[in-house]
Amino acid sequence: MGIKLGKVAKKAKSYDHILIIMRHAKAEPSSEGGDRERPLSDKGLKQAKAVAKGLLVLKLVPDRIACSAALRTQQTCARMLKSFGDVPVVDYRQSLYDGGVQSVLDELAHTKSKMRTLLVIGHEPTVSIASQWIASADSEPAMLDLLNLGMSTASIAIFGSSKPFSEWQIHDGELLAVVNPKDFD
Repeated sequence: MGIKLGKVAKKAKSYDHILIIMRHAKAEPSSEGGDRERPLSDKGLKQAKAVAKGLLVLKLVPDRIACSAALRTQQTCARMLKSFGDVPVVDYRQSLYDGGVQSVLDELAHTKSKMRTLLVIGHEPTVSIASQWIASADSEPAMLDLLNLGMSTASIAIFGSSKPFSEWQIHDGELLAVVNPKDFD
């Protein structure tokens, strides 16, 4: 399924609020410090950079980033910030590492209404399950099926709504796209 990024960008412009949920980039399989301390691999560093550049092209630079406190998510975020610059406000949350779907919903609830684009960087299976819960029934079935398979490393799900994030409920975001880093090539 080829993604037409121009169409995604155009559709995103029609919404007041854009949510991007991302799985961290590819990490090393293990670390002496345990799972929480696994660093990004070289491939992961390249993935994070590709996604950041892709979001720039789509004009979807986040106003705010909510990022898990795990090392691999922090490194994903840091690599992306090299492309985004000082624009996004970044909050690191332990809850996005171990808090499940509710932690993603909490980030929405605590995002100020002036924020147009929110990026949440987390882990599987939380990111794909949260995306399934957020996606509206009007979302394209093929994209919903992709979420059912789980999100690969550095993949993003993009949602749009006219409601401020703090008013989003279950199935309030239209799923605009599920994109992996190779789609930005």
